[in-house]
Amino acid sequence: MSFVDLSVKLDEFTPVYPGDPETSIKPAGVLSRDGFCDHLISVGTHVGTHIDAPMHMLQNAKSIDSFSLDKLIGKGQVINISSSDYSEVLASDLEQGGILLLHSGRIKDYHDATYFTDYPVMSEQVIEYIISKKPMMVGIDACSFDKDDNFPVHKKLLSSEILLIENLANLDKLFQKEFRVYAIPLKLTVDASPARVFAEVHDEAV
Repeated sequence: MSFVDLSVKLDEFTPVYPGDPETSIKPAGVLSRDGFCDHLISVGTHVGTHIDAPMHMLQNAKSIDSFSLDKLIGKGQVINISSSDYSEVLASDLEQGGILLLHSGRIKDYHDATYFTDYPVMSEQVIEYIISKKPMMVGIDACSFDKDDNFPVHKKLLSSEILLIENLANLDKLFQKEFRVYAIPLKLTVDASPARVFAEVHDEAV
């Protein structure tokens, strides 16, 4: 087997969603002065590759630390989408359960302003189809699942306790592969968390 890193690098140059807090990384301990190296990091919960919990959009809903590891690790399926409404999802043989990854190709423009304005949004039909298949998580290589300020896609998927992963990378390396996804956020009692997401790719079908 082999591994594919599906996460972007997180540093002070990592783009943030318009209006979100900027990332700051400052030295708190200097090796030559203090005998140790340490840093103070300030980040928004939705910076870089991150996972949204229901608390992000819903009242009295679960925070990201509420989900056990068996909700964060599972068999993966990737679908290549290019249409504005994710119609390719409806044409696919979407598996029950597991972790669904959507390749839009938008991550190639991650450091371009258009990354935050030009991305597809799924139709109501696609939303309901995905919910009917009960995936544990849905991820995409784009900045968001919504353009509407009411966030209907987020709310419908999160209300079904389907966690959302945004700003994924390298999904094209998973085409025609059997793989398992590990999407591990920090165990924070908040609405979302940056995460290290990777795929364990099987050389042979299992």
